[in-house]
This record gives sequence, C-alpha cells and structure tokens, in this order.
Amino acid sequence: MTATLPETKSPSQPNRLRQVIFTHLGKMRWFLFLAILGMLGVTVTELLSPWPLKIIFDNILLGTPLPSYLDFLNDWSEGNPKRLLLLVSASVAIIALLSGAFAFLQTYLTSRIGYQLVSTLRQELFNHLQRLPLSFHQSSRRGELMTKVTSDAQILRDVFTDTGLDLLSNILTLIGTFIVMFFVNWRLSLIPLATFPVLFIIFYTLQLKLKKSLKTQRKQEGKLNAQLSENLSAMPVVQAFGREKHEIKRFKKQTLKNLAEGIRVSRMSAAMNRSINTVSAVGLASVIFVGALEVLEGRMSLGSVMVFVSYVRGIYKPIKQVIKLSNKITRAMVGAQRISEILDLEPEIKDKPNAIRADNLQGEIIVGNVSFGYSGEKNILQDVTFRVAPGQRVALVGSSGAGKSTILNLLLRLYDPQEGNIYIDQINLRDYDRESLRQQIGLVLQDSLLFGASIRENISYGKPDASLWEIKEAAKQAHIHDFIMSLPKDYETIIGELGSTLSGGQRQRISIARALVKNPPILILDEPTSALDPESSKQVQLTINNLPSHSTVIVITHQLSSIKDFDQILVMKDGYVAERGTHESLLRKGDLYAELYNLQERAFLFSN
Repeated sequence: MTATLPETKSPSQPNRLRQVIFTHLGKMRWFLFLAILGMLGVTVTELLSPWPLKIIFDNILLGTPLPSYLDFLNDWSEGNPKRLLLLVSASVAIIALLSGAFAFLQTYLTSRIGYQLVSTLRQELFNHLQRLPLSFHQSSRRGELMTKVTSDAQILRDVFTDTGLDLLSNILTLIGTFIVMFFVNWRLSLIPLATFPVLFIIFYTLQLKLKKSLKTQRKQEGKLNAQLSENLSAMPVVQAFGREKHEIKRFKKQTLKNLAEGIRVSRMSAAMNRSINTVSAVGLASVIFVGALEVLEGRMSLGSVMVFVSYVRGIYKPIKQVIKLSNKITRAMVGAQRISEILDLEPEIKDKPNAIRADNLQGEIIVGNVSFGYSGEKNILQDVTFRVAPGQRVALVGSSGAGKSTILNLLLRLYDPQEGNIYIDQINLRDYDRESLRQQIGLVLQDSLLFGASIRENISYGKPDASLWEIKEAAKQAHIHDFIMSLPKDYETIIGELGSTLSGGQRQRISIARALVKNPPILILDEPTSALDPESSKQVQLTINNLPSHSTVIVITHQLSSIKDFDQILVMKDGYVAERGTHESLLRKGDLYAELYNLQERAFLFSN
C-alpha cells in the first residue's frame, strides 16, 4: 500500500471557493446593497440623459408643445422658452452630477468589497496550504502555488471590483434602452436587434478560443514563477557551477512561451473588438438612414430621431462593455478554477472529532507492525516494530533509503501508516490532536531551516510565549549563547533569509535551541551533523550528549562513534529493523552494525 496525494471533493460536496465568496458577500451584504443602489442609479441616469436634448430641439427650438406628462415644466418656466431652456439645460448638469455620485458609490463600495474579498481568499488559501500534507507540497512547485495565492486571487478581486456590478449595470442598461427604443419607434428598434445574432455568434466562437488560451497563459505564468523561485533559491549552486548563462537561457525560453501566449490572447481580444465595431457601425448607419427617411416623411420628429440615434450608440456601448468584461470574467474563471483545485483538496490526515489533546507526555513510543509507502512508490517500511521507553536515547542508523526519516515523519504524524499502529504513552497516534502532539515534540532537521527574523524569534518559533530567560537557557544548552552575545544586537540580531548569514554549525545549534526551548518530552534529531565541518560537528555533538535526561531522544545519524552511550540502537535495512541493541552488544554480534562501524573506523584512521 502507498500514501496518496490529497483527494478532491466529490461533485456532491459544496465548492469551497463558492462557499468562501458567498460567506464574504453575506458579511458585506449592506455594502453590497448600497453598491447595487448605486448601480441602479447609474442605469437610470444613463437612460434619462438623451431626453433633455429632445425637449430642447422639439419643444423649445421647433416650438412643438410639451406632452401632457411634462406640463409641470410649463408651470415652472411660466411659459417663457428661455426659462424652459435654462431649466432643461440645468437638468443635463443635474443628471450628470447624479450619475457621477451613483458611479462613485458603486465604484468605492465594490472596490472595498473586492479588496476585502481577495484578503479573505488569500488567507483562506494560505490556511488551507498549511493543512495539506507534505505529499502535496513535495509534488507541487512553490512558484505555481505563489501565483495562485497572489495573482489568481488578485484577478478575482479585479473582476469583482471592475466587472461584477458593471456587467449587471450594462445588462440592465441594455434592457432599459431597448424598452425605451420600442416605446419611441418599435419598427426602427428592429434594426439594431437584427444585429444581435451576428454579435452572439462572433462572441461565442472567439470566447471559446480565448478561454483555452487564457488557461494556457496562466499555466505558463505559473511555470515562469516556479522557475524564478527555483533559480533564486538555488543561486549559490548556480554561481558555484558557473551556470548563469544556462539559467538565463532557460528563463528566456520560458518567458518567450509566456509572451507568445499573451500575444495570442491579445490578438483574439482585438479581433473580437474589431468585429463588434464593424457590426455596430453597420447597425448605427442603418438606423441613421432609416431615421432620416422617417423625418423626411413626417413620421418622426428630429428630436425623437436624435434620442433614438443616441440610444443606438448607447446600446452598442454596453454590448462592447459586456464583451470586454466577459474577457475579464473568462480570465477570472480560469483563476477561480486554479484556486478551486487547491481549496477542494481534502487533507488526507485529519483529526478525529473527539481527538485527545497531547499534554504532559511521558515519552514512551511503541511502533507496532508498521508498513508504509509514499505515493506511487513501493513500501518504504516493512513490518517495523520497536519500543522506546520514556527518557531513553535511541539512534536510527543504516544506509540512505532504509526508512529512517520515514519513521520520523510518521512519529510527527505528517503521514499515517497504511498498516500497523504507532502509540505514544499507550495512546494511538491517530487519536491525538495533531497540533498539540507536535507541540510536545522537539525537532531538529538535517537542513536547518531558519527565518529572516531575529535570533530570538527563531529560537522561540515553537514556543512564541517563551521568556528571554527561557530562550537564553535553550541557547546555552545548545552551546550557541556565547556566539549570540558576541553579535552587535545579541538576540535581536536579524539573520538573513533561511539563515544565510550564519554558518552551518551556527544554524544547526540555533535549530537545536529552537527545539529545546519547548522543553519537549520527545526530541527528534535528523542527521544533525551530516553537513557540518569537524569543529561545528563537535560542538553539535557536545550539545546532543548533554540533552535533558527527562526527554526521550531519537537521533538519525551515520556517525556511529557518536552513539556509543545510547540506550538503544536500531539498524535499518531495506525498510525493516535488521538489528537492535546497545553499541557494545551489536559489536559483539559482529553483523551489519559491526561492519558499518569498522568501515567508519578504518576510514577515519586512513584520513588521519
């Protein structure tokens, strides 16, 4: 059996992205309500804007009497055409001011909701990434995940801010305009209406191609970011091997792929706009021609034709906007799909509803008949069984790939075994709350991962409420206190990203201090001296030899001379425990451990 990647939700389960968005909009419902009012105000003022011109041309300049429903204008102007002209002209400014006020209300509120949405979405994505297992992170590229958290989430904000209500507003304007146009002259309204099927065919055909290209473009951008992240992380290796030109060539190749897809998207968008402009120009020209004939034959007034032409110009404007916005929506749909791919992943390892909180552990560990394999691989562990008593120091030794680090991953419950069980203090690991369990375990990795923060913050990372005294005591235990005090700002000294301003031994001892500050009942060290020079290795080994006696200590190491005094040594081979015992008993046995030890001793003598 093998460990698998997280599974996606079944179709019957709700889409997590949709849940996040609707929950957010529910919290912002009053702002959303006011934004919709602003949108409706913009729509109404758009529909009202041509009518003052009709009154000026038909009723003031040509002297045609006002319709009965506008008699109140005669009362206000007292029958004076100049006063009526002033009043109608003022209404143009009033409509414009109202339109601006409504537009401001809509834009500000949708922007606010959009910014808060992207903040919520990014936080949700980040939180979800923390819960996904190592199998997911080990198979994913950091650059692509960064693109999804930042760029794809930003696109959704842009769409909501610039598109959501704008799209609805344009649709309402389109419907309202057609209603008014049919009221003015229903025959003439059929001309622009006849162009709609053509517009729809053009839009639908190009939109399918555009969506496909946008999806490819987003993938290319993700690969570009992944390559950039990888290159920056590996810069010491790149420069050490003189591969700068090679990396520049690789990055240029990926950039050109992204550029080509971007140009393709732009070309299709431009083709769509050109086609829409052509069809709308034909429709407008036809309306002007037929409208002029109607005036010549006395069936329409000049003002009515001007209003109608204004509406025809206006009716193609929202159509263009809808198509333009649809491109953004297509881009957002691609981004939403990519985000959903993350949010819909269900962590393989979950806490039980009644999970037990791990407090005040004694440190007894029992591994019973455990078999385990990573995704797509054969079993790494085969029927592994051993017991560690509280306070014992145990070493896991053996060749690379024997399964030593896998056992540590299982103890931390980064994975669950497919067969067998692991117990801590007589309780199955699956019954513990994972977070509380890991708080009870101190961990020192082979690669000392530090953060670009102060030394104090790095040591207290596993125990944020640790006092300065506790931090200093842990540093003294790790034999790093004197070095820290020699720095200009001692414990407040900021170190470089990933601890790049420190030596390997200094980073490792700070990592040990970070594990010790929790005063953990279980302490795990994975090859703590493998990448260190002899002097640094000596310092770290001194730290290990003086670890607290109350802690259960498990060490993975290849340096067999450093574990002579350990209570128990487990020799791993091909995923099972080949030998177990103390250093002396295993040497007397004269088998695998004795062979490994003698090889190291001979290598040491030869090197000296």
